Amino acid sequence: MDLMSTPSNSSSANASPGIMMRSLSFVKKVKMGKRVEKAMKEKLAASSASQDAEDDANKTPEPYTCTGNFEADFTELCRRGGIHQAEIPPVVLRPKRPGTPPPPDPKSKEPHPEEAEEAEEDAKPKTFVTKEKFDYFKPRVQVEMEKEDKPETVTEIFIRGWKICELMMGVFKQCLPTMEKLHSIHFWNTGFTETTLKELASVLPQCANVKNLEIENNPIPEEPWAALIGEDSLLVNLSLRHNNITDKGAAAIGKALSTEKTCNKNLISLNLGYNRITDEGAEAIANGLRMNRVLLSLSLANNRITDKGAIKLGEVFSRFPLTHEEVVERRKLLRDKGSPDRTSGKSPPPSRRADSKDRPGSVRSGSHLDKGDKKRDKSSKRKEGKRDKEETVKGGTKKDDKWKKGSMSKAALLAETVSKVTKGKKTASSKDKKGAVAESDSSDMIEAINPLLESVEPMEGRLWIPGNRSVINLNLSRNQIGESGMEALLKAVRWQISLSTFSPNPVLKGVMRLSINRNAVSPDNETYKKLQDLIIPRDPFYKPDAKSPDGDVQSLAG
Repeated sequence: MDLMSTPSNSSSANASPGIMMRSLSFVKKVKMGKRVEKAMKEKLAASSASQDAEDDANKTPEPYTCTGNFEADFTELCRRGGIHQAEIPPVVLRPKRPGTPPPPDPKSKEPHPEEAEEAEEDAKPKTFVTKEKFDYFKPRVQVEMEKEDKPETVTEIFIRGWKICELMMGVFKQCLPTMEKLHSIHFWNTGFTETTLKELASVLPQCANVKNLEIENNPIPEEPWAALIGEDSLLVNLSLRHNNITDKGAAAIGKALSTEKTCNKNLISLNLGYNRITDEGAEAIANGLRMNRVLLSLSLANNRITDKGAIKLGEVFSRFPLTHEEVVERRKLLRDKGSPDRTSGKSPPPSRRADSKDRPGSVRSGSHLDKGDKKRDKSSKRKEGKRDKEETVKGGTKKDDKWKKGSMSKAALLAETVSKVTKGKKTASSKDKKGAVAESDSSDMIEAINPLLESVEPMEGRLWIPGNRSVINLNLSRNQIGESGMEALLKAVRWQISLSTFSPNPVLKGVMRLSINRNAVSPDNETYKKLQDLIIPRDPFYKPDAKSPDGDVQSLAG
């Protein structure tokens, strides 16, 4: 039995290593298969993730809707525009000047001199704040808010010293129309181009409350500044200082102010100081003031205007003859005013005889009427004629007065309020009453009268009209105006004063403040002195020197 069992044991011992090798190889194959399967799954997952990422990149993002929160909208739009988070200009509050410290309390005890010196050494400066290196030069958007705890109440935006590219201007085009409290925008040295300026001009009419705009130290070779004051512009105050504006830009600005057919109806203040405008540009600006009765303040300080340009301005502010184009336009306006049905496109009403359907007009003659009927008709016609006359006498003057009141332009209203406020003769009750009257008049106000419809004076074969009397502030300082230019300005001021003497309460006051210092004429010049003597008392803020009881003059300045 033992002999028979030994060979079987040996055979089983010899067979066990083969089986083990087979099992090990099988296990290795299983593991390799799992690894391959895992690798395949990872590859599939990676490929699907990359495909999803490509799909997300190709998919256009949903358009962003601005909420009126300028900081949040500006940051999000910059991020969507591809600007890195670290390069987005931060929106910060504009630093304010520190307030005046309160006066020292006289009751408090004065510290010992040595203690005061030690306190001054230990005290930290409070008039400035230190920042990191180059932090001051980093781009930022400074804002002023109505309420600092409410970011949607931004009232003013200040951007200084960094270039606004087309991408950034696209961001502003989306943000600005949703800011309800915004009324002023200030740009200084921001590298505007013709494209970015026209984009800004296109979005400003959508900002109903933005009335003040400053673009300074931004020279543009194409000079597209007239785009800011087009017919649809809502700007009231515009400053374009230090922009190297030449006669080319001034010519376009003059046409934007007014022509014989168009006129800017909102701009009240225009500052063109510190540019390169010569006599040609001054003449273009003067032509723009011929038909404009809205502009109140004009600054041409520190330009290159000589006597020729000053003479052209003096003509516009006194009186001037109409050109052929203006005469043609005047005739059209008078024709349309005389027959309003032409402007409305309606045909004139038919006669009464055509309306009568009962009997033809030939039958209705006087021979078929009785004498009593004739008397009744005559008496009724007389009564109707008297009524018509009374209505025209009573109601016609009211309509004319209403037209005159309604024809007051913004310049007239503001000039009148300036003169009344400076006199200081109003009481609180009279202010309320007159304010209510002004509101009622403004509600019924008719569009400002066209200067072409003013009374004309034929002279030398031409039609002359009164000049521009809506401009009350004119700055011509630091130019090259000589004595002949001063004489032209003196003549214009005298003409405006003579017109104001004819009517006790003129609607348009004329130039009330004229700056002509530092020109090519000496302050001791006789014409210069006469002009100053005439214009200084017209200044609304002028205070004459008071006299003491002894007769000595005491200056009220200071």
